[in-house]
Formats: sequence, structure tokens, C-alpha cells
Amino acid sequence: MARSCSSSHWWHAPIYLSISLVLAAIAMTSPPSSSSSSLSPQTISLNASTTLRSHGFTIIATLLQLSPDLFLSNSNSTVFAIHDDAVSNLTAPPSAIKLLLHYHTLPCKFSLQQLLLKPHNACLPTSIPSKNLALTKIDPQNRFIEINNVPISHPDLFLDHSVSIHGVLGPFSSLDAHQIQSGRDFIHSPPCNFLNSSKWSSKTSERPDNWARMIRLLSSKGFISFAIGLNSVLHGILEDYPNLGPLTVFVPPEFEFVSSSGPFLDRVVRYHIVGRRYFYSELASLPEKAQMMTLLREEALEITSSVNGSHVLRINGAYIVSPDVFSTEMFVAHAISRAFQVPHRANS
Repeated sequence: MARSCSSSHWWHAPIYLSISLVLAAIAMTSPPSSSSSSLSPQTISLNASTTLRSHGFTIIATLLQLSPDLFLSNSNSTVFAIHDDAVSNLTAPPSAIKLLLHYHTLPCKFSLQQLLLKPHNACLPTSIPSKNLALTKIDPQNRFIEINNVPISHPDLFLDHSVSIHGVLGPFSSLDAHQIQSGRDFIHSPPCNFLNSSKWSSKTSERPDNWARMIRLLSSKGFISFAIGLNSVLHGILEDYPNLGPLTVFVPPEFEFVSSSGPFLDRVVRYHIVGRRYFYSELASLPEKAQMMTLLREEALEITSSVNGSHVLRINGAYIVSPDVFSTEMFVAHAISRAFQVPHRANS
């Protein structure tokens, strides 16, 4: 029986048809490129496309050549090109493909050598403001890297002074057909450590007004004991982390540690702050046992019960009783059922 054209799965079409629709959408919505390279984006894309095609990245090469602004809209860019074998049978609407490609593009330039110098599990910001990649494996001796557990198979495939392109074996995020159809966010950033990452933005949380505002908000929401504890150890946090980016704070209703000694109070407060801003929807999408690095060095919080697994979200055994209590450009706070127990270290 012939399939109806009105089927809800209209986008289950060959990848080249989807690409054509993506290009049409981009042509209508993309602004002119602002690349500062000595070569025009069109020249860069032509040269890069030739290299990509010769190594089995024909689909990405076609997109790059016909619509360079999809990848080169920033003055500096890193592009992770997905091999044809991984996307030739891809079925998704144009908007989802465009979003997936933006997730494979960074607004900064990194060669393989620069990536090898980064610490394990460091975050990489993508062209989607709220989404990041994670350096899940780094082997400097063998010059090998995995990002989101996907190997870079063709490092430094194309290098220009403003653009780096690396080939990867597969996409960094799966395309879940159910999530796409329901309009849900299908790209889930892996847990990573922003504290070991480079300074991506001029916006930092070291400015006293940002922290003072958060402490006032905590007090106004009834978390007075935690606000007092944070204010007591804030100077040390800012000394250790002068360039903190957006953060997540987990606040208990009662913070009995507020009268503890200075060093211990400092450890407990840091253990309740994660070096990345997680709204509840993002936390709920994390799998069980996913980890989030805290400001307490080498210590992470863990998802101990996921929404998908039990319909209740717990972190280190504590329930999130009031998600997204407040949020600013630099912080988001979640109320938890009890304070986290700080891991004991013999030399701490």
C-alpha cells in the first residue's frame, strides 16, 4: 500500500531530501557571515569541502559548501564533521538536523594539540548557548580524543587560521524520533567540568553584585542559614575560582553546618554548588548515576534516582522538593529535602 503524503512521519525521507530542506530554511534565515578570516567564508568552505569529500564526509561537505553560515557564523569556529556512514540513513526534520549540526560546531577554534592540552571531562561550548560537549577521553601519548564518547577519527582534517575541522565517527547526540515528534529537547549535554575549562565569556560570577544578589534571593526565599554559610566562605571560593561561569546551587531547608568550623563549612558549602547551570528540565534528562562536578575539588554529586527511572529526581539521595526556586544569568537554585553529606577524606 502506498504511503499517504499526509503521514505524521513526513520527514522519514532520504538524508539528501532533508538536507535540501535544511538548506532552503537556512538560506531564508541565516544572516551574512561575520568571519574575520583573511579568506572569505565561501573560499574557506570550498577548500574545506574538497578535503572533506576526499575523506568520506560528503554530506557535511555539501552542507558546508552550499551554506557556510551554518558552520562559519563566528569569527572563529571548530567543526566536528560526522562521517557519511553515520548519517546516510538519518531521518529527521530539517529543524532537528540544523540543531544537531549546531551542536557539532564550537564558537572558538581548537586544533587537536589544543584539545589534548585540556583536562579530562572539560566542557566545550557549542553554537547552542545552553549545550556543551565533554572531553570524555584524552590520550596525549597516542594523540587520541573522544568527545561525548565518540572518537575523533580524522583530527586536523582542515585547518585555517580561523577554522578547525575534525572528522568524527558518529553524532554527539542521538536523534530520538519520539522526542523530536513531541517537540521535546532531544540534545542532552553530558555532565562535564566547567571549572577546568577555559574562560569562554566575559561574563563572570566573581563580581560581588552577582553573589550579593544570590545571597539576598536565598534569604528572601527562606534559606537564611545557607545564605549565611555561603557569605561566610565566599571570599575563599572567589580566590580559588576567579572566573566561574554559570552555577547551580542546591539549598536545603535547614543548614545545620552554619556553625561549623571555617574549613569544614567551606567544604560543605562548595559541595552544594555545581560548576554549571542546570535547570530542572536538564537535570531530569540526565541518566541515573550521571555525575556533576562541584566546587569541592574532585568531588561530584550523583543522580541517584532519575525521573525516567522512578518519576522522582534524587541527587545523592536527597529529593529536589522545589525546582528552579530562582534563576539569574549566573545562577539557578533548587531546594532539596536535606543537606548533602560531604565525602570524608583522611587528609582533609
